[in-house]
Amino acid sequence: MSETIQIIPWQSDWEERYHQIETKIQAAIGHQIKSIDHIGSTSVLGLPAKDVIDIQVTVESLAVPIQSALEKLGFIKKEIYDDHRPPGRDDIPEKGLKKHFYSLTQPRVNLHIRVLGEFNQQYAILCRDYLRANPYAAKAYAEIKQQLARYFPDNMDAYYDIKDPVFDILMEGAYLWKKSINL
Repeated sequence: MSETIQIIPWQSDWEERYHQIETKIQAAIGHQIKSIDHIGSTSVLGLPAKDVIDIQVTVESLAVPIQSALEKLGFIKKEIYDDHRPPGRDDIPEKGLKKHFYSLTQPRVNLHIRVLGEFNQQYAILCRDYLRANPYAAKAYAEIKQQLARYFPDNMDAYYDIKDPVFDILMEGAYLWKKSINL
């Protein structure tokens, strides 16, 4: 049975939950990684989201041997190896979409392992920073997610089939914002 999509109001404990997991990850594999970042909707103050903390671990290479240490923390590796490719972005090399993906059920965490400097690693950080700096864009994005969850509560494929291209449009604004502030 598939999971029901529920977008809930922003929770004041999301940042604390992130820091608790970050501390454990840092202790287990900190010497093998470049950074750990709170990403996704739960990282944006006031933004409604699924009650799942998204964390990005940035590494020099996907070959870094961290799976065993993550499994000891309770993470389960999933068979997801590529991120979404925005339409028309054939200029992004395949390696720019590669990742390892782990999940944790208590607390609910999605752990994205991405390579430093690759498209998907930069995309996640830019997304977070843009939504934090642009409350109107964040509110519009929240409305889209809430409506998708309302119309497709039991259809994760439909939810993402619509959300991903809408998010690609939002990200075009993020690229312009980045350029305008000389990031």
